[in-house]
Amino acid sequence: MRIGELARRSGVSVRALRYYEEQKLLESTRTPGGQRDYPEGATDRVRLIQQLYAAGLPSRTIVDLLPCVTTGLATQEMLDQIITERDSIVARIAELGQAKEKLDRVIEQVAAAGIVTGAFPAAAAGG
Repeated sequence: MRIGELARRSGVSVRALRYYEEQKLLESTRTPGGQRDYPEGATDRVRLIQQLYAAGLPSRTIVDLLPCVTTGLATQEMLDQIITERDSIVARIAELGQAKEKLDRVIEQVAAAGIVTGAFPAAAAGG
């Protein structure tokens, strides 16, 4: 598929797809006219790349981990890195859960106390 089609299917900009190729995260062949041509599995790969970026992994780490995803095989070092990254994501999920719980409590407090109309008092806002 052409780059525009991949961008549409994956919800990623053409510019991002070109960047992924520069970073060796994504591969394409070239048509005789020089246009990029991606295999059908490229959409799933782009979505995975997006998820890993969203999880905070840098492109260098993603490049190192993608062969494991593609082949299902890994060296012990690669497996250790995958486990480390997974554990980091688990820790961030826990932190986000705590932040969500705090916001839930604030929402409950506001709902119980009512909505303030007009300007919010400076003292109540913390200064």
